[in-house]
Amino acid sequence: MEELFKTDLSINVIISISISSFLIGILGGFVGLALGTIRLPILLLLGIDPRIAAGTNIITSTISSFFGTIRHIQEKNVKKQIIIFMGLPAITGALLGAYFAPYVPSDFLIFSAGLLVFWQGVEFVLLSKNKDNKMSNAFGVKDKNSQGIFSRNRIIAESSAGLSIGLIGGAVGLILGSIRLPAIIRILKIDPRLAAGSNLFIGFFMGIAGLIGHAFHGNVNYFLVLIMGSGAGIGSYIGANFTTKVSINTFFFILGIVLSCVGIVLLSRPFF
Repeated sequence: MEELFKTDLSINVIISISISSFLIGILGGFVGLALGTIRLPILLLLGIDPRIAAGTNIITSTISSFFGTIRHIQEKNVKKQIIIFMGLPAITGALLGAYFAPYVPSDFLIFSAGLLVFWQGVEFVLLSKNKDNKMSNAFGVKDKNSQGIFSRNRIIAESSAGLSIGLIGGAVGLILGSIRLPAIIRILKIDPRLAAGSNLFIGFFMGIAGLIGHAFHGNVNYFLVLIMGSGAGIGSYIGANFTTKVSINTFFFILGIVLSCVGIVLLSRPFF
């Protein structure tokens, strides 16, 4: 057991990873994203082996999602219909995507996903400037407290989106909550804060699916899981406290900035 938690990392690296995981956890819990896409490059820049970084990061994302989800459930920000109609197809797609990953041009998919996420981030930032606080201009959400529209056609569209995003995420090794979240808002016309909590819940189960494969191949540093998971989990729980305590415009602005940063990271990934 002791062997699992031994490390040769310097104290500076350990402190850097701990602090960054905590701060990213706060941000992720707030906007409803695991944000492993931001955490992974930090691990790589600190000299962590890419395979170990990927496996450890996805476990950390799972832990972060779990604690953030607990708080979102307490805040009533999780909608079970979203879990069923978006989450289950997404998990199925992730498993299939992982299976067919060797046959997919992953760099092209990552670059395309980066363009989409970056564009959505810019759109959210612009939308946050709307002083009338109306979401209907971009998303057709007439009521900021909307519980969503779950008609047959919207359910079919939502499930199809979940499956497609899951397939791409499974193929490239990402949870892709940054694409799933805007899709939930657009298709179901639901309060973005409800979408955020539900998306984080889905991210938890997506992370478990990826976790199994990485742990099986031994691509996990359990010491890193301990320090990253602790910081990310606590941070995510704290961040989730503020999701319903800010205005829609503030939420949109922060979400837009986060998505833009994630998009830039994804766009640059194929070149490194």
